[in-house]
Amino acid sequence: MPGSCSTVLVFCTSFLILQACLLIYKMEPKKEVVSKLKNEPVKITFELSRELQTTSPDCLRYYNILFRRMLQKMDLDQIGRNYYNKNKKTEFNEYRLEIWPGYVTSILPYETGLTLCADVSHKLLRMETAYDLISHTREKARGEDAKEKILRKLVGSSVLTKYNNRTYRVDDIIWEMSPSSTFTKSDGSEISFVDYYKERYGTVVTTLNQPLLITKGKWKKSRQDTPHQPIMLVPELCHLTGLTDDMRKDSRMMGDLSTHTRMDPDRRQHKLLTFMDSLRKNNAVQKELRDWNLELEEGFLSLSGRTLQDVRIRQGRRVFDNHKADWSRNTREVPLLRAVSLDHWLIVYTKGNYETALTLQQNLQRVTPRMGITVRNAKLLEAADTVQSYIRTLEKHASQKTQMVLCLLPTDNKEIYDGIKRYLCINYPIPSQCVLKRTLDRPKTPVTIATKIALQMNCKLGGALWKVDIGVRGDSVGFSSFHPSLAEFLMVYFSPNRWFSECIIQQSGQELVKGLTTCLYTALKLWCEQNSSPPHSVIVYRDGVGDGQLQALIDQEVKQMETYLENAYRGQKVRLTFIVVKKRINTRFFIEKDGGRLNNPSPGTVIDLKVTRTEWYDFFIVSQSVREGTGTVTPTHYNVIHDTLYLSPDAVQGLTYRLCHMYYNFSVSFFFFFLLQFGSVYLLISDS
Repeated sequence: MPGSCSTVLVFCTSFLILQACLLIYKMEPKKEVVSKLKNEPVKITFELSRELQTTSPDCLRYYNILFRRMLQKMDLDQIGRNYYNKNKKTEFNEYRLEIWPGYVTSILPYETGLTLCADVSHKLLRMETAYDLISHTREKARGEDAKEKILRKLVGSSVLTKYNNRTYRVDDIIWEMSPSSTFTKSDGSEISFVDYYKERYGTVVTTLNQPLLITKGKWKKSRQDTPHQPIMLVPELCHLTGLTDDMRKDSRMMGDLSTHTRMDPDRRQHKLLTFMDSLRKNNAVQKELRDWNLELEEGFLSLSGRTLQDVRIRQGRRVFDNHKADWSRNTREVPLLRAVSLDHWLIVYTKGNYETALTLQQNLQRVTPRMGITVRNAKLLEAADTVQSYIRTLEKHASQKTQMVLCLLPTDNKEIYDGIKRYLCINYPIPSQCVLKRTLDRPKTPVTIATKIALQMNCKLGGALWKVDIGVRGDSVGFSSFHPSLAEFLMVYFSPNRWFSECIIQQSGQELVKGLTTCLYTALKLWCEQNSSPPHSVIVYRDGVGDGQLQALIDQEVKQMETYLENAYRGQKVRLTFIVVKKRINTRFFIEKDGGRLNNPSPGTVIDLKVTRTEWYDFFIVSQSVREGTGTVTPTHYNVIHDTLYLSPDAVQGLTYRLCHMYYNFSVSFFFFFLLQFGSVYLLISDS
């Protein structure tokens, strides 16, 4: 493929460590042993069934169990799937926060052999219990409905119970019960919550007049026939996790936290080397390894990678190469690819913000001419800071001619934002743009802020900012799916500025889309309306699927699409390529510079050797840039699970990297523009 790669680099991944294979001990075909159970002899017969390869799923499952046991021997506590060292926690007393350092580990077979992938992780806890939050909220309520405020703050949040290091999601609060209330144990006996925690965990509950929290917990599919009993939690024993919205607004606090948790390549390497050194010096861990004839090799895995050539950006009549995956400077004061004039629009503001709304309009009119956009004066309307007031104002003044509604919000009240969006998406469909007043008050130049707002508004009106040559002729259609509650919401995108949406009912938490044929039918119907002939090929980028679901994905979604394409166009074969995308991975890649220092790889770096699976057609791409000292770049993993288009690796990798440049919210290369925002399926239909 022309221009697919330009240089060859040598990389060192910071978390791939070779592990020696487990030797299979010779065993007699049949062996009998005798044990005792309640002083009665019990004879157990072991019979050799088959020998497992080291890459067998059963062996891999055991390797990971064994390694987790080693982490426990290092006095690390398991929280969720990861392990943390609470003895080395860092306390931020000023913010009443503490951070536990930890590690993410997994053992998998790659081309180089059995490999341990490890990464640094952090668990953030607040020095505040759920009961503290309940007490403070009650004190501040001052006669108002305290229970309602407590519910809004607690329900949906996650808490950690330190007596068993488990996290729970708070689903409700039961005010009628307290720690003195009783429940029935599995043996049928009654016991109070106070006595249970003292007897089971040695934990004393000191406050008896507190309500109980309810969590539904996770219910395994294998236990669907078992009655689902909710779990009751004592607020005093539940430590709050994560950050509140108010905490996130504190720039000083967020800066202090990021300094501690955000690590550049050198610092991340040092943390992992310390981790490996601790494994080697721990006698209990070494004994466990020797007992199973296992050995950890020293050092990290080194490999080679390639760097794809810069992608050319086309905006208006200008064509330019992006530098370090950032072309924001090149796009300034250049006409957009497709500009939409704004003739009939509304600006809704709250009391005391008229001057701010007027200034914003003037700044928009100042920056848009060089983009090729004409912005006429808006109708400025005042509303109270309530959902009802915003809706009444829109009902009175919005019309069929209204192209855009810009709402100037004094605070980031989610209820007001959701109410405005719901009304303007469902009841009276009009594109909308919500802007926080504090955004306009930032020390940045008003022109810069107005430029970003103008770009977003142009996209919502059907405009286009720029385009790239993706190497495939023809328009494109995109599927995106996400599932609020029980609905799978699929949006189908045409070219850069036309789309439609479709909703499919799914089970809660279900990732595989069963109604995909319906959406594909609609997409191809619209394609044929725009083109006189059916497409030559369909390329699907699919996100939100774990490794264990790949076969199910092939059997269900891929089979659905293949069957439909075969039956719909019997006279012409429509080829299908299906690519699974994974963004949330723990693999990291570093490039070694002169002097031994590690840096982040350049954007466009492709790794398709050694750390890929022998049975897969997969590769990694580093598609974004990270400024020096601000952290470690995260690659994206792509796996081609079905391909009747027979694309070469260079063609797939080049196409994928080009599509990373089409996320209009940022003039930088990102993971994958479509998946970053919406999350599940991108469908590219090509006529060649």
